[in-house]
Amino acid sequence: MAGRRARTGRGWDASPPRAGDADGPPREGSTPPRPRRGRPGGTGETTDPATGGGAAPRDEAELAREVCLRQLAVRPRTRAELAAALARRGISEEVATRVLDRYDEVGMIDDAAFARAWVSSRHTGRGLARRALANELRQRGVDGDVASEALGELDAETEAETARALVERKLRTARGEPDAVFRRLVGMLARKGYPPGVAIRAVKDALAAQSAEAAEFADGIDADALADAEGDLDREPRNLD
Repeated sequence: MAGRRARTGRGWDASPPRAGDADGPPREGSTPPRPRRGRPGGTGETTDPATGGGAAPRDEAELAREVCLRQLAVRPRTRAELAAALARRGISEEVATRVLDRYDEVGMIDDAAFARAWVSSRHTGRGLARRALANELRQRGVDGDVASEALGELDAETEAETARALVERKLRTARGEPDAVFRRLVGMLARKGYPPGVAIRAVKDALAAQSAEAAEFADGIDADALADAEGDLDREPRNLD
């Protein structure tokens, strides 16, 4: 059509390839094209003009933020967990502190909220008692006062009800003599962090409601005496040799 340029496949207003363009071979005597400089986001390195073309390392703060975001995408994390992840990646303490402080400011790190959610989830889902939950929070670097406040929302009555529900569920498939079942169930509650008194009373009450034989065995259990004995054992120094 008159008045329009012919379409070349490079766009309506494309010009013929020049010497050195990637679309055609270089002409004789022409200068070879210069290699393009790297851009951020490709390999994680950029060309450093100060060194005449050597690769410059990625910005440390940028890497720290990337590590944190990847960790937080999996599940909420405490500040201590993120700090440990940054240390494993070789991030300096100064940069880590600056990045984590900023995440604190914008609410992406909140140890108090983490502790409350952890206590609620692990007690409801796994039936863990306050002692076990306190240990888990400590392992994740939650401050003692923050952990205590979160654990305070789990009262003794709720803890006892959960212990009883755990025992009743286990009793449906428990086999063996009442004394053997009693020991297994008390041990199960102890591993979940329940105090001896709470564990023994929960198992005794559940056995009493199970059958005549179990009820007779439960009547002979002195929960208070057993709880005191278990408590004394817990306080005795253990020989780890």
